[in-house]
Amino acid sequence: MIKRKNAREIELMRSVGAITAAARREAGKMVTVGATTQSINKKVHDFIISHGAVPAFLGYKGFPASVCVSVNEEVIHGIPSPRKLREGDIVSIDVGVIKNGLVGDCAATFIAGKGSAESERLIEVTRRCFFEGLKFARVGYRVSDISRAIQRCAEKNGYSVVRDYVGHGVGFKIHEPPEVPNYVQNPRKKADPRLLPGMTLAVEPMVNEGCSEIKVLADEWTVVTADGKNSAHYENTILITEGEPEILTICEGVP
Repeated sequence: MIKRKNAREIELMRSVGAITAAARREAGKMVTVGATTQSINKKVHDFIISHGAVPAFLGYKGFPASVCVSVNEEVIHGIPSPRKLREGDIVSIDVGVIKNGLVGDCAATFIAGKGSAESERLIEVTRRCFFEGLKFARVGYRVSDISRAIQRCAEKNGYSVVRDYVGHGVGFKIHEPPEVPNYVQNPRKKADPRLLPGMTLAVEPMVNEGCSEIKVLADEWTVVTADGKNSAHYENTILITEGEPEILTICEGVP
């Protein structure tokens, strides 16, 4: 069942969303040549704890870290390690935070040092896909309208969207109904609810340079592109309102 949030719960989600977005910002600053993905994880973990919150991913279904750090062909769920970032690596950071029983979830992709024009374009198009989807995050539209806008943006730019993993509702749990795919699913097989005020969604385009197919590595977490080409990820927690959608994972006023 889709759980719509009341005014008090929405205010709490704004608060945790600000911390989540600020943690993503701090992680982005750490994406430098020579930094380890493990050091990024520690920085974000300490930042979240310092704000009286809890890393949502740590221990979730056994995940061993506080953030997901995915490099180059790694799509999502990369496990932080002593791996050092190299010039031109593209690094996707996915952050989840819990405070006062509510969850914030967001992600972005950064470049270590100087990236190629191709990498910069992939990251920019992935971000643009999110904002194209956001245009349809309004009362009266369906989830598939968000999905269609994301898919069209990616494909018209020569990219593909990951189909095995999707966006989702978020709030009381990290993953709540409904699923928010980045492509239009067969309506006969999947529910396609209308958007209503109080719904909170994690909209998260995962865009590949090459094919949409993925595989999971032996660590049973890290998802990589099947063809070894780069992938980018951009995500925000949003609120459906009576008017314009609201992005909850913004960090104004959060140190």
